[in-house]
Amino acid sequence: MNTIEAAKIQRAAVLGAGTMGHGIAHVLATSGITTKLYDLMPGAVERGLASVRANLDKGVQKGKVTQADRDAAVARLSGTIQLDEAIEGVDLVIEAVPEKLELKQQIFSNIGEKLGSHVLLATNTSSLPIARIASVTPHAERVVGMHFFNPVHIMKLIEVVTTDRSSASAVRTAVELGVRLGKDPIVVKDAPGFASSRLGILLGLEAIRMLESGIASAQDIDKAMTLGYGHPMGPLQLTDLVGLDVRLSIAQYLEKEFGSRFAPPALLIEKVARGELGKKSGKGFYEWKE
Repeated sequence: MNTIEAAKIQRAAVLGAGTMGHGIAHVLATSGITTKLYDLMPGAVERGLASVRANLDKGVQKGKVTQADRDAAVARLSGTIQLDEAIEGVDLVIEAVPEKLELKQQIFSNIGEKLGSHVLLATNTSSLPIARIASVTPHAERVVGMHFFNPVHIMKLIEVVTTDRSSASAVRTAVELGVRLGKDPIVVKDAPGFASSRLGILLGLEAIRMLESGIASAQDIDKAMTLGYGHPMGPLQLTDLVGLDVRLSIAQYLEKEFGSRFAPPALLIEKVARGELGKKSGKGFYEWKE
């Protein structure tokens, strides 16, 4: 059976209410899709929903979102701590839980047994192998990667990652869904780090090594890339935004796959150990204050 067409998707579940999860729920709801935001923790669900409302309110204040569109998006969005309730009657599931393969496999095994073969199953992983996530679920042909970028409601790129078993209809639906969400999709094969993480991590790790060696300040390293190469954000500021713990996890995984060029610098390991995780903790390579 073919995966549902993107234009016909009416109901979706987003599994994981963290930074990426609530951002994905935001763009689904604003694109006319009734969306359930799921997390095991009630507090996480409420924080995620509150963040979506706050971002929509900022959009209204800046004149980028109408009050009517804001209210309609909020009406389409709800939360739950019950997985079965989240996935009931959906056409689309996007998983956005922490970057742990076993956790993602557990979720996909569970939902794969309960959902029809027409439902598109997507994982927002930034580096883990899609094929291994898909291997535990029936109808692996309807599983793809849909790698969004933070902040989801602003960043235009979406990376659609295909496995050898991903059907043409699933890939087409994911690409067309990306366009429906206002994104600009790229399609890449399932390989460690895909395209974006593999390239971005190398730049970020080298910037950290330069800082560690005293080559320049964080601000000047970042300015070299924003002013010299036209990057919208420097690699150290971006690492703070993504999360130092997230980048450390990706680097450790890619080091196992590709060797020492992805080895995380001592400074990154030390900062994560101290709880300096970037914007979400208030401190990373920069100080962050609300």
